[in-house]
Amino acid sequence: MARTINPASAAPLSERPLTVALVSHRRWVKWALILGATTLFILLNSTIIYIGQRSGLFPNQAPNPWYRLFLEQAIVWYPTALLAPAILWCGRRFRLERANWPWMLLLHLGLTLVYDVAQTLIAMPLFMLVWPNEPMTVSFFQVTLQRIVGRIPSCLIIYWLILGTGYAFEYYRRYREEQRQAAQLVLRASQLEARLVQAQLQTLRMQLQPHFLFNTLHAVSALMEDDIKAARRMIARLSELLRLTLEQSGQQEVTLQQELEVLERYLEIEQIRFQDRLQVEMKIDPETLRAHVPHLILQPLVENAIRHGIAPLSSAGRIEIKATRQDGMLELFVRDDGPGLPDGEAAFKEGIGLANTRARLEQLYGLKHRLEIGNAPGGGLLVTISLPFQSASSPPEPV
Repeated sequence: MARTINPASAAPLSERPLTVALVSHRRWVKWALILGATTLFILLNSTIIYIGQRSGLFPNQAPNPWYRLFLEQAIVWYPTALLAPAILWCGRRFRLERANWPWMLLLHLGLTLVYDVAQTLIAMPLFMLVWPNEPMTVSFFQVTLQRIVGRIPSCLIIYWLILGTGYAFEYYRRYREEQRQAAQLVLRASQLEARLVQAQLQTLRMQLQPHFLFNTLHAVSALMEDDIKAARRMIARLSELLRLTLEQSGQQEVTLQQELEVLERYLEIEQIRFQDRLQVEMKIDPETLRAHVPHLILQPLVENAIRHGIAPLSSAGRIEIKATRQDGMLELFVRDDGPGLPDGEAAFKEGIGLANTRARLEQLYGLKHRLEIGNAPGGGLLVTISLPFQSASSPPEPV
């Protein structure tokens, strides 16, 4: 038999006081909002009546001081606000469903009369306190009865307005919750495959976007006149890069050694383009070569370093790529000696490559990864990636 567990009761004992405190805080906030909205309505209503009496819009009413109008409106509407949660509770307890709506309709009509009586019994003594009178005289009971009967139409409108508003908010909340749950189910079922396809398309588009192909082909065209061997070498490296990329396109993760093979082909093409202006230094711990990394995780970082760190320089620039293992984590570093981020700039607009890298890391490792971008000590830009060290001999950890 299925059991419904109360989240508050299922929580650990150390968390229950916090849960109770949150519930109590929400109740106080709810009551504060109700009283605040009611007070604002009373202020506006009293001011409108006061201005109307002074301007002759109510010729049958003698002008009253504003404070008296405020007290009269407060005596009417504060009890209404006080009883509003009870109406909402009745709406939840006795729901108007398709199967039982005639009986529930009659019940709520009866509850409307109960609300009318309760509101009057609360308001009338307050009237007597503000404007003293003999509360136990026959006139008092007559006025009370007349008020109960006379307020039936207005109480009917107020009761059903509160009830309808409560149902509307509840249906909207249910609709949003069902949408959220349905979206989560769909995402959980297809997110990995969708992210894999999206990563393949985005990384290929990122790597082989028109400006990269244009620059490579333009460099080949220029080298054809001066250095045919270099042009042929660039075409060969481009062909190898495309082959390796397409061979690994169906894999979400590859070993760091396979990732570096693709990266080396890319760097060879860029070194042919920049000649002696591009220097690359790799510091790879041998034990990290068997670690699993997302396919094409380093190439967009290196491309970003070349485009923004090396290309603007008139002199030679250097890129350092480093991989280490520390405390069960694989640490990857890509650093350039370019201008870095402007002083005081805490964030910058990420392109397709960096945004896609961040999204893939979040999808694969959840909160168990770290991606940081900032100025390196001594100048340049430093990108740091930290993710769980996983290899063929160690099973992947659950996200």
